Amino acid sequence: MNDGVNGVALAVFIFFFVLVTVMGFLAARWRKAANEHTLDEWGLGGRSFGTWVTWFLLGGDLYTAYTFVAVPAAIYAAGAAGFFAVPYTILVYPLIFTFLPRLWSVSHKHGYVTTSDFVRGRFGSKGLSLAVAVTGILATMPYIALQLVGIQAVLDVMGVGGGENTNWFIKDMPLLLAFGVLAAYTYSSGLRAPALIAFVKDTLIYIVIAVAIIYIPIKLGGFDEIFASAQEAYSETNPATGAPRGALVPGEAGQWTYATLALGSALALFMYPHSITATLSSRSREVIRRNTTILPLYSLMLGLLALLGFMAIAAGVKVQNGQLAIPQLFENMFPDWFAGVAFAAIGIGALVPAAIMSIAAANLFTRNIYKDFIKPDATPKQETAVSKIVSLLVKVGALVFVLTMDKTVAINFQLLGGIWILQTFPALVGGLFTRWFHRWALIGGWAVGMIYGTVAAYGVASPTQKHFGGSAKEIPGIGEIGYIGLTAFVINVLVTVVLTFVMRAVKAPDGVDETEPRDYTADAGDPGVQVELPPATADSKH
Repeated sequence: MNDGVNGVALAVFIFFFVLVTVMGFLAARWRKAANEHTLDEWGLGGRSFGTWVTWFLLGGDLYTAYTFVAVPAAIYAAGAAGFFAVPYTILVYPLIFTFLPRLWSVSHKHGYVTTSDFVRGRFGSKGLSLAVAVTGILATMPYIALQLVGIQAVLDVMGVGGGENTNWFIKDMPLLLAFGVLAAYTYSSGLRAPALIAFVKDTLIYIVIAVAIIYIPIKLGGFDEIFASAQEAYSETNPATGAPRGALVPGEAGQWTYATLALGSALALFMYPHSITATLSSRSREVIRRNTTILPLYSLMLGLLALLGFMAIAAGVKVQNGQLAIPQLFENMFPDWFAGVAFAAIGIGALVPAAIMSIAAANLFTRNIYKDFIKPDATPKQETAVSKIVSLLVKVGALVFVLTMDKTVAINFQLLGGIWILQTFPALVGGLFTRWFHRWALIGGWAVGMIYGTVAAYGVASPTQKHFGGSAKEIPGIGEIGYIGLTAFVINVLVTVVLTFVMRAVKAPDGVDETEPRDYTADAGDPGVQVELPPATADSKH
């Protein structure tokens, strides 16, 4: 590790940061809208993105600083158990092929901006819509915080901000500046900013991984040497647990955890608001179908990226915070100028998803809390203004989380967010295929799943945390250790089914379904299909 600031790496990092900042502000003029004062334009990019823009946007959205920093960090700390992210991204694409085109079609037909819009329209329930919206916002906040942690990890390794004894304001100034720039161009350009920047982000990541997977093994003596070093390191006893540090292959006791975490994560990934925001920004149903077939290219990248965790061990990287392992590996192994390129890839890999996530959370608040419960007569211009302000507040909340809490807590809270967001699956995906579930039963199942998942996660301890120390616990009735989110989801579905039978038996009133069967297969070019937006007002024409 360099003593002081790595000036060359910092200069390269600043160059790319300034480049994407300029692109972020110029994005407001890219595909400029006739009326920019609508959520369709600011929050969904005018629903105009084609196959490749959508592919880069979804890739920038889903493969984040968490991917670049935390996945190999998990492998660095515990071994192959961290590879769960690879199979879950493989499982997710056949899954979304079945329901994302249906969601796009019905959302395009009715002008839905969020998943909660669809749930309200499908089940005629503002209460269920509110539950989905609140869950989405809660699950997104720690995810945004994790992106800021990724930026901070890069800054720490470059030596920016001073040591631990430095005044907190000076130490955190670089992160505050990055946050301010992110907030400014997101406010100005909306979804167009991360869509444009995603091209730079993904290009840098592919270059860095291609170089790393060839260059670093050559310097370390080949993959045989890398895996041998990793095996030796994993066999050492962890003083905090009294057990081996990890394993190249998950042991029998960890297989249930591995499998349930992969499956649960696959089910949860496209429940996140930012995933849906990127999806609904595309211009046609066919764009979504094409993207489900080409997005697996990112899984190939992820598999190679995960190997960096083994390389960090073989390179002798020693860090207290595992999230610094990969930035430190780049610092140690690459020439300073290319280390700067790698750090820029991680930094921009945090900015793109953080922007999309804040927009998605803001849209949920505006459409499903502000408009539904506070100001039902809000004009499109007022909706957009509120969403812009809330997007800033969401980022401020994430920044406060990062600056006031231990950085290692961020991953565990993001995993808690995954437990929460999975509980919206029955209402969203179930609603796309059937209306048999009763709206009150869905609320009941959601509530039980949320309570069980939160209480179970609260009871999990780790060497560094008394509560919320992980996302795996014994599965009731089975006795194996499994992913809490999947257990909560199964309980959620069981409660929903039982309550639906009860509600049907007592003839509890259904809400009004404003959708029709043909809405779920409609495309932009179909005769008579158009987005049903609120009527224009004098306030929205300016």
